[in-house]
Amino acid sequence: MAERVKELADFLLHAEESKKGIQPLTDQYPDLSAREAYQIQLINIQKRIDAGQRVIGKKIGLTSLPMQELLGVAEPDYGHLLHGMKVENGGVILFNDVMQPKVEGEIAFVLKEDLQGPNVTMLDVLQATDFVLPALEIVDSRVDNWKIKLPDTVADNASSSFFVLGERPVQVDQVDLAGVGMILYKNDKIMNTGTGAAALGHPASCVAWLANKMAEFDVSLRAGEVILSGALSAAVVAEPGDIFRTKIAHLGDVSVRFT
Repeated sequence: MAERVKELADFLLHAEESKKGIQPLTDQYPDLSAREAYQIQLINIQKRIDAGQRVIGKKIGLTSLPMQELLGVAEPDYGHLLHGMKVENGGVILFNDVMQPKVEGEIAFVLKEDLQGPNVTMLDVLQATDFVLPALEIVDSRVDNWKIKLPDTVADNASSSFFVLGERPVQVDQVDLAGVGMILYKNDKIMNTGTGAAALGHPASCVAWLANKMAEFDVSLRAGEVILSGALSAAVVAEPGDIFRTKIAHLGDVSVRFT
């Protein structure tokens, strides 16, 4: 079992470095579990840390019904955020650095206290949050045509790629996070709309879910970390030249350009 975890970690890492998509890991090993998949993720995260990257946060993905339906999964996925994944607001992403990117609008939490499951509640999350920001997440899959099951995306660091944060911190008691509206634009055209409630009913519920899930692996959400709480609508395919912007009521705008 440990040998195939190492084998699949190498397989995924090579796909990312070569920018050549692979067949789903679950095609090769239909019995691959989410727990094994997380071990695969951790192996490759450690390799990036050894190469100089730093973990600056965590993410939960596939929290909205549209995203679950789009990719054919039934529960969220989870992964790490590294400092090399962060793009400045209004910045540029080179298309050579991605494979089959999609863009999502979501709410980012920045923590001031640790959150350790398994019994974290939404209220715990709100009390532990320093501030929230609007965010764009650029998801990408090393699996051809996004043909993924849950273990495939968990192994692939929750199909992560880059993320962009807004610049104006907002306190959680100053905004109705479940009720805020989100608009996702592509080249100034409205592509999707959503509300905070699209993410498991409330974005803070997503963070609580993540903290409790991570407790199964003896991992906590740490003070100072950025937590991406999940898409508020279906992701939109990105192509070279595209400019994406999301506007979240009371939180502000954030944008990125592909070149």
